[in-house]
Amino acid sequence: MVKAEFSGLAEPGARIAVRVTPGASRNMIEMQDGVLRVHVTAIPEGGKANAAVLKLLSRALGVPKSRLELQRGATARDKLFRVLG
Repeated sequence: MVKAEFSGLAEPGARIAVRVTPGASRNMIEMQDGVLRVHVTAIPEGGKANAAVLKLLSRALGVPKSRLELQRGATARDKLFRVLG
């Protein structure tokens, strides 16, 4: 994955829906059928997968982790992030 390859999605106030696959063989982000899919090696236990998704997504968007807010889906595979201004 190239750093900031999805930077066009990082508009302030934008909401980004992602589908997460925890426990994957490698960390990666891909656009598949119009859905942003995030694969992380971390397991969904104790917030480890959410932290890995946040780190990977911030790198792909080219924004600091502090500018991303998880709005919905803390315990679900489908999550909604908001880019803070």
